[in-house]
Amino acid sequence: MSGEIVQLVEQASPYLTAAVSAYGGAVLARAEDTAVEATANLGRRILQTVWRRRTEPQQTALEAAVHDAAEAPDDPDAAAALRQQIKRALREDAELLAELAALLPAPTAGSVTITASGQRSIAAHTITTAITGDGHRTDQ
Repeated sequence: MSGEIVQLVEQASPYLTAAVSAYGGAVLARAEDTAVEATANLGRRILQTVWRRRTEPQQTALEAAVHDAAEAPDDPDAAAALRQQIKRALREDAELLAELAALLPAPTAGSVTITASGQRSIAAHTITTAITGDGHRTDQ
């Protein structure tokens, strides 16, 4: 089950990031907004679903992780803390895992999800050479 949780959280991660970016710390209380892209709305639905299934202290911890991620959108530690809250909720509630899996679009056979985050980060499915420009010189 642990591998399934990791895979689901990785699949949900772009939606969570979009939701926190679009709604900020109010993501847990906001209704769907037609002006916000579908990705952010799905992330909002995921976060609200998790929040509703938690106890009051667990809700407080999730809210804190959401606020931290909203205040520092480029901080990978804040994003990781939010993902950790989601993983913890999924480990503790098998029904939640099924509920969130139903919300996410089914991955197509052979599909690959690649995420790049952080300053000057790059991502590619297959790559031979990647040059970021950091300290690279072609005149040598």
